[in-house]
Amino acid sequence: MTELAAVKAALKTQAVETPSWAYGNSGTRFKVFAQQGVPRTPQEKIEDAAKVHEFTGAAPTVALHIPWDRVDDYAALARHAEDHGVRLGTINSNTFQDDDYKLGSVCHPEASVRRKAVDHLLECVDVMDATGSRDLKLWFADGTNYPGQDDIRARQDRLAEALAEVYARLGDDQRMLLEYKFFEPAFYSTDVPDWGTAYAHCLKLGPKAQVVVDTGHHAPGTNIEFIVASLLREGKLGGFDFNSRFYADDDLMAGAADPFQLFRIMYEVVRGGGFTPEVAFMLDQCHNIEAKVPAIIRSVMNVQEATAKALLVDRDALAAAQAAGDVLAANGVLMDAYSTDVRPLLAEVRGELGLDPDPMASYRRSGWAEKIAGARVGGQQAGWGA
Repeated sequence: MTELAAVKAALKTQAVETPSWAYGNSGTRFKVFAQQGVPRTPQEKIEDAAKVHEFTGAAPTVALHIPWDRVDDYAALARHAEDHGVRLGTINSNTFQDDDYKLGSVCHPEASVRRKAVDHLLECVDVMDATGSRDLKLWFADGTNYPGQDDIRARQDRLAEALAEVYARLGDDQRMLLEYKFFEPAFYSTDVPDWGTAYAHCLKLGPKAQVVVDTGHHAPGTNIEFIVASLLREGKLGGFDFNSRFYADDDLMAGAADPFQLFRIMYEVVRGGGFTPEVAFMLDQCHNIEAKVPAIIRSVMNVQEATAKALLVDRDALAAAQAAGDVLAANGVLMDAYSTDVRPLLAEVRGELGLDPDPMASYRRSGWAEKIAGARVGGQQAGWGA
Protein backbone atom coordinates (compact mmCIF):
# COMPACT_ATOMS: atom_id res chain seq x y z
CA MET A 1 0.00 0.00 0.00
CA THR A 2 1.36 3.42 -0.94
CA GLU A 3 1.75 6.11 1.70
CA LEU A 4 -1.16 8.11 0.28
CA ALA A 5 -3.35 5.02 0.12
CA ALA A 6 -2.55 4.31 3.78
CA VAL A 7 -3.54 7.85 4.73
CA LYS A 8 -6.82 7.52 2.88
CA ALA A 9 -7.50 4.14 4.46
CA ALA A 10 -6.93 5.60 7.93
CA LEU A 11 -9.22 8.56 7.24
CA LYS A 12 -11.98 6.21 6.16
CA THR A 13 -11.95 4.62 9.62
CA GLN A 14 -12.19 7.86 11.59
CA ALA A 15 -15.25 8.31 13.78
CA VAL A 16 -16.22 11.49 15.64
CA GLU A 17 -19.03 11.19 18.16
CA THR A 18 -21.45 14.12 18.28
CA PRO A 19 -23.17 15.30 21.50
CA SER A 20 -26.94 15.28 21.81
CA TRP A 21 -26.88 18.56 23.73
CA ALA A 22 -25.20 20.40 20.85
CA TYR A 23 -28.42 20.07 18.86
CA GLY A 24 -30.46 21.87 21.54
CA ASN A 25 -30.66 25.53 22.45
CA SER A 26 -27.76 26.89 24.45
CA GLY A 27 -26.24 30.21 25.39
CA THR A 28 -24.28 32.20 27.92
CA ARG A 29 -24.91 33.02 31.57
CA PHE A 30 -27.02 35.90 30.27
CA LYS A 31 -29.27 34.55 27.54
CA VAL A 32 -30.20 31.48 25.54
CA PHE A 33 -31.23 32.29 21.99
CA ALA A 34 -33.82 29.90 20.59
CA GLN A 35 -33.62 28.74 16.98
CA GLN A 36 -36.21 27.31 14.63
CA GLY A 37 -36.21 23.56 14.15
CA VAL A 38 -34.39 22.73 17.38
CA PRO A 39 -35.18 19.20 18.64
CA ARG A 40 -37.77 18.76 21.34
CA THR A 41 -36.99 15.16 22.24
CA PRO A 42 -34.00 12.82 22.36
CA GLN A 43 -35.44 11.13 19.26
CA GLU A 44 -35.29 14.38 17.30
CA LYS A 45 -31.74 15.01 18.48
CA ILE A 46 -30.79 11.60 17.13
CA GLU A 47 -32.42 12.43 13.79
CA ASP A 48 -30.23 15.54 13.52
CA ALA A 49 -27.16 13.54 14.49
CA ALA A 50 -28.00 11.03 11.78
CA LYS A 51 -27.94 13.86 9.23
CA VAL A 52 -24.42 14.82 10.32
CA HIS A 53 -23.34 11.23 9.75
CA GLU A 54 -25.19 11.05 6.44
CA PHE A 55 -23.23 13.97 5.01
CA THR A 56 -19.83 13.36 6.64
CA GLY A 57 -19.70 9.58 6.89
CA ALA A 58 -17.63 10.10 10.05
CA ALA A 59 -20.13 10.58 12.91
CA PRO A 60 -21.69 7.15 13.52
CA THR A 61 -22.53 7.63 17.21
CA VAL A 62 -24.30 10.22 19.33
CA ALA A 63 -23.62 10.79 23.04
CA LEU A 64 -26.45 11.09 25.53
CA HIS A 65 -26.61 13.27 28.65
CA ILE A 66 -28.68 12.06 31.57
CA PRO A 67 -31.14 13.44 32.67
CA TRP A 68 -31.34 15.77 29.63
CA ASP A 69 -31.98 12.71 27.43
CA ARG A 70 -33.95 10.61 29.90
CA VAL A 71 -36.60 8.36 28.34
CA ASP A 72 -38.76 5.51 29.60
CA ASP A 73 -37.27 2.92 27.24
CA TYR A 74 -33.57 3.24 26.41
CA ALA A 75 -33.53 0.05 24.37
CA ALA A 76 -36.22 1.57 22.15
CA LEU A 77 -34.15 4.75 21.86
CA ALA A 78 -31.18 2.65 20.76
CA ARG A 79 -33.36 1.01 18.10
CA HIS A 80 -34.53 4.45 16.97
CA ALA A 81 -30.89 5.43 16.49
CA GLU A 82 -30.11 2.28 14.53
CA ASP A 83 -33.16 2.87 12.33
CA HIS A 84 -31.60 6.22 11.41
CA GLY A 85 -28.18 4.79 10.68
CA VAL A 86 -26.37 5.74 13.89
CA ARG A 87 -25.77 4.26 17.34
CA LEU A 88 -25.93 5.55 20.88
CA GLY A 89 -22.49 6.25 22.29
CA THR A 90 -21.07 7.70 25.48
CA ILE A 91 -23.40 8.24 28.43
CA ASN A 92 -22.69 11.53 30.21
CA SER A 93 -23.71 12.06 33.82
CA ASN A 94 -25.03 15.28 35.33
CA THR A 95 -24.19 16.13 38.94
CA PHE A 96 -24.20 19.90 38.56
CA GLN A 97 -27.80 21.00 37.97
CA ASP A 98 -29.49 20.18 41.24
CA ASP A 99 -29.88 22.47 44.25
CA ASP A 100 -28.45 19.74 46.48
CA TYR A 101 -25.13 20.03 44.64
CA LYS A 102 -24.42 23.64 45.63
CA LEU A 103 -21.45 22.50 47.74
CA GLY A 104 -20.54 19.58 45.53
CA SER A 105 -21.87 16.18 44.52
CA VAL A 106 -19.63 13.15 45.13
CA CYS A 107 -17.32 15.40 47.19
CA HIS A 108 -20.10 17.06 49.19
CA PRO A 109 -19.52 17.16 52.96
CA GLU A 110 -22.96 15.60 53.59
CA ALA A 111 -23.22 11.85 53.11
CA SER A 112 -26.83 11.92 51.88
CA VAL A 113 -25.93 14.23 49.00
CA ARG A 114 -22.96 12.05 48.05
CA ARG A 115 -25.30 9.04 48.07
CA LYS A 116 -27.71 10.83 45.75
CA ALA A 117 -24.89 11.67 43.33
CA VAL A 118 -23.45 8.16 43.28
CA ASP A 119 -26.90 6.68 42.74
CA HIS A 120 -27.23 8.89 39.68
CA LEU A 121 -23.90 7.62 38.35
CA LEU A 122 -25.05 4.04 38.90
CA GLU A 123 -28.26 4.89 37.04
CA CYS A 124 -26.09 6.00 34.13
CA VAL A 125 -24.44 2.56 34.09
CA ASP A 126 -27.93 1.06 33.93
CA VAL A 127 -28.56 3.24 30.88
CA MET A 128 -25.31 1.94 29.35
CA ASP A 129 -26.53 -1.61 29.85
CA ALA A 130 -29.77 -0.81 28.03
CA THR A 131 -28.18 1.11 25.14
CA GLY A 132 -25.09 -1.04 24.64
CA SER A 133 -22.84 1.94 25.33
CA ARG A 134 -19.20 1.35 26.18
CA ASP A 135 -18.22 4.59 27.91
CA LEU A 136 -19.44 6.49 30.97
CA LYS A 137 -18.12 10.04 31.02
CA LEU A 138 -17.79 11.75 34.38
CA TRP A 139 -17.26 15.47 34.87
CA PHE A 140 -17.72 16.97 38.30
CA ALA A 141 -18.37 20.64 39.01
CA ASP A 142 -17.24 19.94 42.58
CA GLY A 143 -14.90 22.36 44.34
CA THR A 144 -14.78 25.28 46.72
CA ASN A 145 -14.88 29.05 46.37
CA TYR A 146 -13.11 30.10 49.58
CA PRO A 147 -10.08 29.02 51.60
CA GLY A 148 -11.21 26.92 54.55
CA GLN A 149 -14.63 26.22 53.03
CA ASP A 150 -13.96 22.47 53.16
CA ASP A 151 -11.14 20.03 53.73
CA ILE A 152 -9.35 19.62 50.38
CA ARG A 153 -7.86 16.22 51.24
CA ALA A 154 -11.14 14.89 52.61
CA ARG A 155 -12.85 15.84 49.35
CA GLN A 156 -10.31 13.72 47.46
CA ASP A 157 -11.10 10.81 49.77
CA ARG A 158 -14.81 11.20 49.06
CA LEU A 159 -14.14 11.38 45.33
CA ALA A 160 -12.05 8.20 45.41
CA GLU A 161 -14.75 6.36 47.36
CA ALA A 162 -17.46 7.36 44.87
CA LEU A 163 -15.37 6.47 41.84
CA ALA A 164 -14.51 3.07 43.30
CA GLU A 165 -18.18 2.21 43.82
CA VAL A 166 -19.08 3.16 40.25
CA TYR A 167 -16.03 1.39 38.85
CA ALA A 168 -17.09 -1.83 40.57
CA ARG A 169 -20.47 -1.61 38.85
CA LEU A 170 -19.01 -1.44 35.31
CA GLY A 171 -19.37 -4.43 33.04
CA ASP A 172 -16.43 -6.23 31.46
CA ASP A 173 -16.69 -4.22 28.24
CA GLN A 174 -17.50 -0.88 29.82
CA ARG A 175 -15.19 2.00 30.71
CA MET A 176 -15.17 5.06 32.92
CA LEU A 177 -13.76 8.25 31.37
CA LEU A 178 -12.81 10.87 33.97
CA GLU A 179 -12.76 14.46 32.76
CA TYR A 180 -10.92 17.34 34.39
CA LYS A 181 -11.31 21.13 34.32
CA PHE A 182 -8.98 23.59 35.96
CA PHE A 183 -11.69 26.01 37.13
CA GLU A 184 -15.39 26.85 36.89
CA PRO A 185 -17.82 26.81 38.54
CA ALA A 186 -15.56 26.47 41.61
CA PHE A 187 -12.96 29.21 41.75
CA TYR A 188 -10.70 28.52 44.74
CA SER A 189 -10.18 24.77 44.42
CA THR A 190 -11.55 22.28 41.92
CA ASP A 191 -11.69 18.62 42.90
CA VAL A 192 -10.56 17.30 39.50
CA PRO A 193 -8.61 20.29 38.16
CA ASP A 194 -5.98 18.71 35.93
CA TRP A 195 -4.81 15.63 34.07
CA GLY A 196 -2.54 14.60 36.92
CA THR A 197 -5.40 14.38 39.40
CA ALA A 198 -7.56 12.49 36.92
CA TYR A 199 -4.67 10.18 36.05
CA ALA A 200 -3.92 9.43 39.71
CA HIS A 201 -7.51 8.40 40.39
CA CYS A 202 -7.75 6.33 37.19
CA LEU A 203 -4.44 4.60 37.87
CA LYS A 204 -5.66 3.52 41.30
CA LEU A 205 -9.01 2.34 39.96
CA GLY A 206 -7.67 0.06 37.23
CA PRO A 207 -7.65 -0.52 33.46
CA LYS A 208 -11.32 0.34 32.88
CA ALA A 209 -10.73 3.92 34.11
CA GLN A 210 -9.29 6.33 31.56
CA VAL A 211 -8.70 10.07 31.32
CA VAL A 212 -10.60 12.21 28.83
CA VAL A 213 -9.08 15.47 27.56
CA ASP A 214 -11.45 18.36 26.89
CA THR A 215 -9.54 20.84 24.75
CA GLY A 216 -11.29 23.79 26.41
CA HIS A 217 -10.47 22.81 29.99
CA HIS A 218 -6.96 24.16 30.36
CA ALA A 219 -5.24 27.33 31.47
CA PRO A 220 -4.08 29.65 28.66
CA GLY A 221 -0.81 28.51 27.17
CA THR A 222 -1.13 24.91 28.34
CA ASN A 223 0.66 22.47 26.04
CA ILE A 224 -2.24 20.09 25.50
CA GLU A 225 -0.30 17.89 23.09
CA PHE A 226 2.23 17.18 25.87
CA ILE A 227 -0.63 15.93 28.04
CA VAL A 228 -1.88 13.79 25.16
CA ALA A 229 1.57 12.32 24.57
CA SER A 230 2.03 11.57 28.28
CA LEU A 231 -1.35 9.88 28.68
CA LEU A 232 -0.81 7.80 25.55
CA ARG A 233 2.60 6.78 26.84
CA GLU A 234 0.96 5.52 30.03
CA GLY A 235 -1.97 3.86 28.24
CA LYS A 236 -4.45 6.13 30.02
CA LEU A 237 -5.90 8.32 27.27
CA GLY A 238 -9.52 7.30 26.87
CA GLY A 239 -10.77 10.04 24.60
CA PHE A 240 -11.23 13.66 23.71
CA ASP A 241 -13.93 16.26 24.04
CA PHE A 242 -13.08 18.43 21.06
CA ASN A 243 -14.08 22.08 20.98
CA SER A 244 -12.31 25.40 20.60
CA ARG A 245 -11.67 28.33 22.91
CA PHE A 246 -10.25 31.83 23.00
CA TYR A 247 -10.42 32.56 26.74
CA ALA A 248 -11.85 29.77 28.87
CA ASP A 249 -14.27 26.90 28.25
CA ASP A 250 -15.84 28.67 25.28
CA ASP A 251 -17.18 25.46 23.65
CA LEU A 252 -16.80 26.87 20.14
CA MET A 253 -16.58 24.73 17.01
CA ALA A 254 -13.60 22.39 17.08
CA GLY A 255 -10.63 23.88 15.26
CA ALA A 256 -12.18 27.34 15.02
CA ALA A 257 -9.87 29.32 17.31
CA ASP A 258 -6.58 27.46 16.89
CA PRO A 259 -6.53 24.88 14.10
CA PHE A 260 -2.76 24.54 14.49
CA GLN A 261 -3.26 23.31 18.06
CA LEU A 262 -5.76 20.72 16.85
CA PHE A 263 -3.19 19.56 14.27
CA ARG A 264 -0.48 19.30 16.95
CA ILE A 265 -2.78 17.27 19.16
CA MET A 266 -3.71 14.93 16.33
CA TYR A 267 -0.06 14.46 15.42
CA GLU A 268 0.66 13.22 18.95
CA VAL A 269 -2.36 10.92 18.67
CA VAL A 270 -1.05 9.44 15.43
CA ARG A 271 2.55 9.29 16.62
CA GLY A 272 1.56 7.71 19.95
CA GLY A 273 -0.61 4.96 18.48
CA GLY A 274 -3.83 6.61 19.60
CA PHE A 275 -5.63 6.53 16.27
CA THR A 276 -7.65 3.49 17.36
CA PRO A 277 -11.19 2.86 18.66
CA GLU A 278 -9.72 2.81 22.18
CA VAL A 279 -9.28 6.59 22.01
CA ALA A 280 -12.72 8.12 21.51
CA PHE A 281 -13.00 11.29 19.44
CA MET A 282 -16.00 13.24 20.72
CA LEU A 283 -17.29 16.77 20.25
CA ASP A 284 -18.38 18.71 23.32
CA GLN A 285 -19.54 22.12 22.19
CA CYS A 286 -22.53 24.39 21.96
CA HIS A 287 -23.84 26.51 19.12
CA ASN A 288 -25.35 29.64 20.59
CA ILE A 289 -25.57 31.91 17.53
CA GLU A 290 -24.87 29.64 14.55
CA ALA A 291 -27.14 27.00 13.03
CA LYS A 292 -26.53 23.78 14.89
CA VAL A 293 -26.46 20.90 12.39
CA PRO A 294 -24.16 22.62 9.85
CA ALA A 295 -21.92 23.83 12.71
CA ILE A 296 -21.47 20.24 13.83
CA ILE A 297 -20.81 19.13 10.25
CA ARG A 298 -18.13 21.82 10.01
CA SER A 299 -16.61 20.68 13.30
CA VAL A 300 -16.38 17.08 12.12
CA MET A 301 -14.73 18.31 8.93
CA ASN A 302 -12.24 20.38 10.95
CA VAL A 303 -11.24 17.30 12.96
CA GLN A 304 -10.87 15.35 9.71
CA GLU A 305 -8.65 18.03 8.19
CA ALA A 306 -6.39 18.17 11.25
CA THR A 307 -6.15 14.37 11.22
CA ALA A 308 -5.30 14.25 7.52
CA LYS A 309 -2.48 16.74 8.02
CA ALA A 310 -1.19 14.76 11.00
CA LEU A 311 -1.18 11.58 8.94
CA LEU A 312 0.83 13.35 6.21
CA VAL A 313 3.75 14.24 8.50
CA ASP A 314 6.92 12.63 7.10
CA ARG A 315 7.85 10.84 10.29
CA ASP A 316 11.11 9.45 8.93
CA ALA A 317 12.30 12.90 7.89
CA LEU A 318 11.14 14.32 11.23
CA ALA A 319 13.00 11.65 13.20
CA ALA A 320 16.16 12.22 11.18
CA ALA A 321 16.04 15.97 11.76
CA GLN A 322 15.38 15.47 15.46
CA ALA A 323 18.27 13.01 15.80
CA ALA A 324 20.57 15.47 14.04
CA GLY A 325 19.47 18.30 16.28
CA ASP A 326 18.35 20.25 13.23
CA VAL A 327 15.74 22.47 14.84
CA LEU A 328 14.63 24.29 11.69
CA ALA A 329 14.40 21.14 9.57
CA ALA A 330 12.32 19.36 12.22
CA ASN A 331 9.95 22.27 12.57
CA GLY A 332 9.81 22.53 8.78
CA VAL A 333 8.63 18.94 8.45
CA LEU A 334 5.68 19.65 10.72
CA MET A 335 4.90 22.94 9.02
CA ASP A 336 4.99 21.34 5.56
CA ALA A 337 2.29 18.89 6.65
CA TYR A 338 0.24 21.58 8.34
CA SER A 339 0.43 23.83 5.27
CA THR A 340 -0.85 21.10 2.97
CA ASP A 341 -4.32 21.72 1.55
CA VAL A 342 -5.97 18.41 2.44
CA ARG A 343 -9.44 19.36 1.23
CA PRO A 344 -8.94 17.68 -2.19
CA LEU A 345 -7.71 14.53 -0.42
CA LEU A 346 -10.74 14.44 1.85
CA ALA A 347 -13.03 15.07 -1.11
CA GLU A 348 -11.49 11.98 -2.75
CA VAL A 349 -12.02 9.95 0.41
CA ARG A 350 -15.66 10.99 0.60
CA GLY A 351 -16.19 10.20 -3.06
CA GLU A 352 -14.74 6.72 -2.58
CA LEU A 353 -17.16 6.23 0.31
CA GLY A 354 -20.09 7.21 -1.89
CA LEU A 355 -20.54 10.60 -0.21
CA ASP A 356 -20.79 14.06 -1.65
CA PRO A 357 -17.27 15.56 -1.66
CA ASP A 358 -18.63 18.76 -0.07
CA PRO A 359 -20.71 17.92 3.04
CA MET A 360 -21.67 21.53 3.73
CA ALA A 361 -23.03 22.13 0.23
CA SER A 362 -24.76 18.75 0.29
CA TYR A 363 -26.47 19.63 3.57
CA ARG A 364 -27.67 22.97 2.25
CA ARG A 365 -29.18 21.28 -0.81
CA SER A 366 -30.88 18.62 1.29
CA GLY A 367 -33.56 20.93 2.64
CA TRP A 368 -33.23 19.44 6.14
CA ALA A 369 -33.04 22.84 7.83
CA GLU A 370 -36.26 23.97 6.17
CA LYS A 371 -37.97 20.66 6.90
CA ILE A 372 -37.30 20.68 10.64
CA ALA A 373 -38.16 24.38 10.95
CA GLY A 374 -41.59 23.61 9.51
CA ALA A 375 -42.17 20.35 11.35
CA ARG A 376 -40.86 21.05 14.84
CA VAL A 377 -43.46 23.56 15.88
CA GLY A 378 -44.98 23.49 19.34
CA GLY A 379 -43.77 21.65 22.38
CA GLN A 380 -40.69 22.44 24.44
CA GLN A 381 -37.39 22.80 22.64
CA ALA A 382 -34.43 21.00 24.20
CA GLY A 383 -31.85 23.22 25.79
CA TRP A 384 -30.78 25.11 28.84
CA GLY A 385 -33.97 27.15 29.11
CA ALA A 386 -34.52 30.87 28.43
